[in-house]
Amino acid sequence: MGRLWRGWVVSLLGSLVLGVGCYATPQVPQAGAAPEKSTDGSGSSDGKAGKGAPAVQPAAPWEEPENSVGLHLLKNIAQDQKALWDGPKSLRWVDADWLVPLGGATAALFATDTDFSRHLSNSPNRLKYSKDVSNYGLAAMVGIGGGLYVLGHFTHDDHKIETGILAGEAAIDSLVPVEGMKYAFGRERPLQDNYQGKFFQSGVSFPSEHAAAAWSIASVIAHEYPGPLTSILAYSLASAISVSRITAKQHFPSDVLVGSAIGWLEGMYVYRKHHDPRVGGGEWETYAEKQEGNSGSLGSPYVPLDSWVYPALDRLIALGYIDTAIVGLRPWTRRECARLLGEASAQVEAGAGGSQIENTYNLLEVEFREEMEGTAAGNFQARLESLYTRVTGISGAPLTDGYDFGQTFANDYGRPYQEGFNSIAGLSAWATSGRWVGYVRAEYQQAPSAPPLPLSARDAIAQATLPSVPSVPPAVPIASVNHIQLLDAYVGLNFHDYQITFGRQSQWWGPGKGGPLDLSDNIVPINMFQINRVTPLKLPSILGWLGPMRTEFFLGQLAGQEFLLSPLGLVGQFGRSLNPQPFIHGQKISFKPTRNFEFGFFRTTIYGGPGYPLTWHNFLRSVFSTGNTSAGAPNKPGKRTSGLDFSYRLPGLRDWLTFYGDGLVWDQFSPIAYADRSAWHAGMYLSHFPIVAKLDLRVEGVFTDLPIGGRVGNGFFYWDGTWKGGYRNDGNIIGGWIGRDGQGAQAWMNYWFTPKNHIQLNYRHQKVSQQFLPGGGTLTDVALSGDIWTSPELSFSGNVQFERWNFPVIQPGQQTDISASLQVSFWPSRWRLEGSRK
Repeated sequence: MGRLWRGWVVSLLGSLVLGVGCYATPQVPQAGAAPEKSTDGSGSSDGKAGKGAPAVQPAAPWEEPENSVGLHLLKNIAQDQKALWDGPKSLRWVDADWLVPLGGATAALFATDTDFSRHLSNSPNRLKYSKDVSNYGLAAMVGIGGGLYVLGHFTHDDHKIETGILAGEAAIDSLVPVEGMKYAFGRERPLQDNYQGKFFQSGVSFPSEHAAAAWSIASVIAHEYPGPLTSILAYSLASAISVSRITAKQHFPSDVLVGSAIGWLEGMYVYRKHHDPRVGGGEWETYAEKQEGNSGSLGSPYVPLDSWVYPALDRLIALGYIDTAIVGLRPWTRRECARLLGEASAQVEAGAGGSQIENTYNLLEVEFREEMEGTAAGNFQARLESLYTRVTGISGAPLTDGYDFGQTFANDYGRPYQEGFNSIAGLSAWATSGRWVGYVRAEYQQAPSAPPLPLSARDAIAQATLPSVPSVPPAVPIASVNHIQLLDAYVGLNFHDYQITFGRQSQWWGPGKGGPLDLSDNIVPINMFQINRVTPLKLPSILGWLGPMRTEFFLGQLAGQEFLLSPLGLVGQFGRSLNPQPFIHGQKISFKPTRNFEFGFFRTTIYGGPGYPLTWHNFLRSVFSTGNTSAGAPNKPGKRTSGLDFSYRLPGLRDWLTFYGDGLVWDQFSPIAYADRSAWHAGMYLSHFPIVAKLDLRVEGVFTDLPIGGRVGNGFFYWDGTWKGGYRNDGNIIGGWIGRDGQGAQAWMNYWFTPKNHIQLNYRHQKVSQQFLPGGGTLTDVALSGDIWTSPELSFSGNVQFERWNFPVIQPGQQTDISASLQVSFWPSRWRLEGSRK
């Protein structure tokens, strides 16, 4: 935490404060005469300006050039320094879009600087080579600027003269604050004090002057001669210089990032302030200027996974009104839901689906009207989304361990429950402003206490889950719960439909309803950093045949893990969480090559914890390594899962029947290549019946106890020999409800009075293998539930469930219980704040 804190402080004092002036400063008038448009409408009068650049009006012979060396240059530099230090006064809220990510990236690098630099090569030849590259590379960039100035004098080319002068001015402007920061922060270089990188030690590592000078020169050249080739060459050379300072172990990565940012920003300020448009060159808008009137790339909150919106959209998708939805990657943002609804609008407005489809569309349109119309695009708005309370009574002992036995209630955000009276009361709210988005859902949870599991059950857990732990779990009663729990709670930014968020977030990787095998909402949402392509992207060229594509990456930290086999031996203790907790990261990519067919591939990896530090080296190994090692090995790449999912709408019956499924393989790369050792979950969705159009049906089957006797041990799925807590977060299984070694089936039948009001009858059966647990186990439940909206702002949800389970290791004979719940939800659509974004 200390390194992260220093990262934020130094990045704000360094790259953000000193560099922000040039980016936050309003548009300064360009020197010289205003450019005139060409008479032929081409936007260029002499061909010097690049595409999109202002037209060039040559200076008359007797006019004094805007830029020259001598006292004029010294005066400009002095004015530059004054303006740059006054720059933060011009900050606007929109500048937080780039300030916060830059500060966050700097903080992240500070946290990993030591380990990253320590793992680089120590070869004397490599260090010398890298140092030569940075020195000679910077000399080459200075030579390019000076050469253009000299060549411009010989050829009487004012454009080349200006380029040379502004490149030198930008370099000097960047070096002044960089040198001041070096001596102010006094950071040690990597080779001092074993890569500790301590500040205020009379060091000169932070920030990198080579990076600052290189990027300031490169940015000026790239805009004086706009075009892809010039930009690629200039910025590639600047990048090579920057990277070589790291590999030469003269600077840490954070030193180079901050130095590069300062150099680029200084180059922008100098160019915008002193560039003479009469000699050629391109325009350079600030970020704030580019956002004026730009309604794209707006932040949008995710729709909660338990929202009524998903069943309604699922029906439109199954009936053929929406063709580009990626159903295997949820949740969706509000803007994505609005886009999907807009896709259905033409057919609905033409009256193709009748009153039922029209009613569904109209209710969704009311929910997402602002997103569809763009009435508040870019402005600040905040909304209290919901207030709700739920009470649940359970007449007998329920099952609460889906990892080892089963769960009475699955896919319920890991909420606690026990025999007796249980309750929750919560609220959710969100806010957006331009690219920014924030969301919070918090609730008070109450559940009664319960006696501990009997010795036979605890011994079965020890044998199946913790075979190397020398004792069984202690007979500790389950404590009552009375606490406030954060569910989804995150902040984020959207960049060109890639939404980057940080906080607690839910995932649903699969097209089914019962719960995907890999990621579901059966757990308390994981604290994670996520990058999500929230709107489908059509790939270019020949890759376009893959159709719309979405992808997602996340890195999160688990909770509640107690045991780990580290390189130093078994670490852990019953009732005490590991410190630090293991991490989990995942990647998924989904395609929709036809309007009826969707498929996706995913991978998740658990790694980290005591003995496995979170470093760039370990992280990259966990992402890219294809090999494996024995449990507890020092170079263990992590516990990896891989899988795929698909959804297929029958072409001849595309408005009737959809098949879907997802497969999961443990420690391999494909459930197709390793079909004999893969778990599968599959189902079908009948969107309506021929006579009763308001009736639909889903049926799903799932197994982790391979029916063909695959080459895996009993209880293999969701378990690992290194990370012995298994595929769980805070005690709940992250994947499917079926658990480690079971087979099961589910069915749901809904009758829809309206798109919001319905009753549902559902059935579930689970069988756990006797080879996994002594005597095996079964669970069967039947439930009747419904949702009734008495007004657009008030809804009631009820559920009555009859359950019978039999796990001999828990108790002899069958256990029967009845549960009933009632939830009241208030949706205050008028409780909101709005304002313009300044």
